[in-house]
Amino acid sequence: MYQDSPFYKGQDMRKIELLAPAKNMETGIAAVNYGADAVYIGAEKFGARGAAGNSAADIAALADYAHRYHARVYAAVNTILFDDELEEAESLIRELYDSGVDAVIIQDMGILEMDLPPVAIHASTQMNNFDIEHIKFLDRAGIKRVVLARELSLPEIKKIRGAVKCELEFFVHGALCVSLSGQCYMSAAIGGRSGNRGDCAQPCRNVYDLTDSSGQLIVRGKHLLSIKDMSLYESIEELIDAGADSLKIEGRLKDISYVKNIVALYRSRLDSILEGREDLGKASSGKVYFDFKPDPERTFNRGYTDYFIKGRTGPVGAFDSPKSAGKRMGTVEEAGNSFFTLSTDEKISNGDGLFFYDSKKNITGIRVNRVDGKKIFPLSMNGIFKGALIFRNHDAAFEKILDISRTERKIKVETDFYETETGFGLTLKDEDGISVKAEIESAKEIARSGDGENSIIKQLGKMGGTIFEASGINIKSGGNCFIQARVINELRRSAVEMLSAERIKRHAAPPGRISRNRVEYPFKEINYRWNVTNRLAEKFYKFHGVEKIESGFEILRGESSRQLMITKMCIKYELGACEKFQSPAKRWKDPVYLTNGRDRFRIEFACKECMMRIFPA
Repeated sequence: MYQDSPFYKGQDMRKIELLAPAKNMETGIAAVNYGADAVYIGAEKFGARGAAGNSAADIAALADYAHRYHARVYAAVNTILFDDELEEAESLIRELYDSGVDAVIIQDMGILEMDLPPVAIHASTQMNNFDIEHIKFLDRAGIKRVVLARELSLPEIKKIRGAVKCELEFFVHGALCVSLSGQCYMSAAIGGRSGNRGDCAQPCRNVYDLTDSSGQLIVRGKHLLSIKDMSLYESIEELIDAGADSLKIEGRLKDISYVKNIVALYRSRLDSILEGREDLGKASSGKVYFDFKPDPERTFNRGYTDYFIKGRTGPVGAFDSPKSAGKRMGTVEEAGNSFFTLSTDEKISNGDGLFFYDSKKNITGIRVNRVDGKKIFPLSMNGIFKGALIFRNHDAAFEKILDISRTERKIKVETDFYETETGFGLTLKDEDGISVKAEIESAKEIARSGDGENSIIKQLGKMGGTIFEASGINIKSGGNCFIQARVINELRRSAVEMLSAERIKRHAAPPGRISRNRVEYPFKEINYRWNVTNRLAEKFYKFHGVEKIESGFEILRGESSRQLMITKMCIKYELGACEKFQSPAKRWKDPVYLTNGRDRFRIEFACKECMMRIFPA
């Protein structure tokens, strides 16, 4: 099927990649240390997270570090481009290739008309990778990897896997865009800030009223387009078996604590799966030694959902708040003038951030100032009352654990020590079969204590501070010699430096040059939702047989009646009024409207597709 993918180790073993986000170089290095097989990071410009850009020098340093573990670095250049940006974007991709990135993630098809270096191209989820015919085209056009839409189910992923040879990447954790990615124009329509240009204002997290066409107020003042965060922790093996090669964690704007915690969580889970499967293997080298227990509820989250991976199985909305929901602590047992007590076994710490819902169902936050036994003294009581349900969305103790964590990732090496005519030599062979040999001139004398071999083994085993750990030390000759510790240390350092450099040299980036071909695009006409905003993108689609091409929304902003969003999240279903899956006691009079101050939107329910569409009212 797709055994020719570089994600295959021979004929029978698939390598499964854990892919982590990097806000910057420091976070990217932490992601590698905590078990990521690959890291994706925003380039200096043209990334879908405009606030997470990085210099080519920093990306090069990250790549140099990651490649020692044979981990990969992917650079995001995944916004749509305007004509006056094409030359700069092409130059940037060349600079990224020279920096050592293993792939470039794109949204704009005009990039494929550029004179590109031989770097692998990944199709961003912003490219709306939901339709199987579109994905088959991308595969045949030479795209190395397709980042699938989050809305797909396991059977749909399996069907796509059987139809294409390219690698498939799927999100497993983190924030969700309520719209099909790449198909949201609400932010651009409201204030000119386009999500497809890396500048989304996140109107989906705003407060809205919901009314129907009769004027009936259905809901007042809720975050009706805000949804929970994704967690597919329990479905990882099913996702792998459906055909996903890369398991992606969202979060290029998240802090380093989030990355450490969530990467550790999925690394541990994935390793436990791989240990029991002879047909699966790791996509990079080294074993991670954790010094803490990861917990997804103790880091940023809006509550968790498995979204639609197993179909429409329950609500996905986070309508009460778009902020971090954190972890449920318990209820207030006693509320004094300056303190309260909780019914919880959880330890509350100074600096914890807690919240509760007040009598009007509004979220009210409190900060813990000190704890005295069961009594919790916040900076302000903020109206807390007996019986209030308390959540913790900032765990000060856990943040400290992550901050001081000394988790390490080590590559096993076999060590052979031997004697030469003029001194001694050392061979290091790592778990990937890469071998180096270092030698040193040194005087020789017989060890007086007869304990020369143990002394040598002890010194050779001191690999702390490096990325290696000794899995076996063999003394082939010279074990009866007395050798000064500085000589052995110098020999070991030299060999370690050689092996580290050789690993970088041997790192194999995936082949990437795209051969131009005339594979037909599955549609003859494409509208603004294909996000064509430059002459090269238009040229690409025409070359592949598209006859009618409408410009992208960012160029047609004056048009006021176009669909602004399509989403699989359905407000009717979320509020128990779905006629397909539920038996609502009261039906709404369609269409219904979302209102937020001066902004008003019309909702249409495409029930046959099980989709919801939003238009300007």
